[in-house]
Amino acid sequence: MDDFLLRALAGGLGVALAAGPLGTFVVWRRMAYFGDALAHSALLGVVLGVVLDIDPQLGVIATCLLLALALALLQRQRRLATDTLLGIFAHAALSLGLVALAFLETVRVDLVAYLFGDILAISTNDLYWIWGGNLLALAALTLIWRPLLAATVHEELALVEGAPVFLARLAFILLIAIVVAVAMKVVGILLITSLLIIPAAAARRFARSPEGMAALAGVLGCAAIGAGLWASLRWDTPAGPSVVVAATALFALGQLIPGRIRR
Repeated sequence: MDDFLLRALAGGLGVALAAGPLGTFVVWRRMAYFGDALAHSALLGVVLGVVLDIDPQLGVIATCLLLALALALLQRQRRLATDTLLGIFAHAALSLGLVALAFLETVRVDLVAYLFGDILAISTNDLYWIWGGNLLALAALTLIWRPLLAATVHEELALVEGAPVFLARLAFILLIAIVVAVAMKVVGILLITSLLIIPAAAARRFARSPEGMAALAGVLGCAAIGAGLWASLRWDTPAGPSVVVAATALFALGQLIPGRIRR
């Protein structure tokens, strides 16, 4: 295999292994739109990196973390519903990024690559960001697993038992921000949430425990990465969307399997 294919596969697997377990909580807590809001802010982070003359990846991570923190704090107020806040932040961040890019007349930015991903262009430096960020996210998720799971099942009961519900929720939101930021290179801003949701939704039908669902979601995400890359090379289709189509096909196949066979 060519070097660029190996880097693409390694980067995709690094994202899938972290996105799967985190995606299980996204599915359980019905936070799909939250991932979209963070993903839309990534373009603003790219502009921030260009303006400050730093690695765009640092700008993306900083912007996603700041937006995640702002959303977590604003969720505590009761004047606006969470979905309203997410809609405002998502579209405002994306529009600000596009407007800011228009003022950078001397900078050429490949919008298609950022919007839909360019997994075949992953560099060795990108691999460091992807694996470093996702391993950090997995380690942190392991630490907050029990309080986050308790809050997901029954938040009021978890509070009564003394679980750090708010801190666990805040940490989880920041972990999503990290994974979204480093995964942008793989599937792009517009498709990144699908890598969180679809493998987890497919795994839910087969898992018998929360831990089993998280592990299976990671495996299915890796399978989608491999199948999507193969399809992209076989039929010369866009790599990022091909990965999402492969994940959707796995989900559809899972729905067709009778319950008796699953058991």
